[in-house]
Amino acid sequence: MKKIAVYPGSFDPITNGHLDILVRSLKTYDEVILLIASNPNKSGKFTVEERKTMILEAFDELGIKNAKVDFTEGLSVNYAKKVGAITMIRGLRAVTDFEYEFQLSAANEFIDPEVDMVFYMSHSEKSFISSSGIDEMYRNGIDISNLVPTSVIKMYQKKYPTK
Repeated sequence: MKKIAVYPGSFDPITNGHLDILVRSLKTYDEVILLIASNPNKSGKFTVEERKTMILEAFDELGIKNAKVDFTEGLSVNYAKKVGAITMIRGLRAVTDFEYEFQLSAANEFIDPEVDMVFYMSHSEKSFISSSGIDEMYRNGIDISNLVPTSVIKMYQKKYPTK
């Protein structure tokens, strides 16, 4: 039986920290679906299609073959069940992430105890990277090329050209 995992997030934009967790999870799962999940509490910088484009280009750049990209407006745990995933992957950057992720895990377990949550700790050199931090750095002229794939830089330059 194929082991499928779902890695949900807003990925607005995808970072090298996200990609690091994806690549590490692909050592355990036959297929990982990077799921762009709608978050009504966040206003997106990039459209779903722009995010998909950046992610697929990053997959090509890194030679990632056994991952897919999809989108849902519903609950990630319901999506995981629908595609036959055995696990949902989450990344932890710091202790501050733990409480939120613990509550999310408990809620998902209540909804569907058949889908496990697996947490990957960010490597220390990537632990400060967040999508909102990337955006703030870019808009303030900081070179973010070591923090995101090339596709993200190109999309920022296209959508938010520097003055």
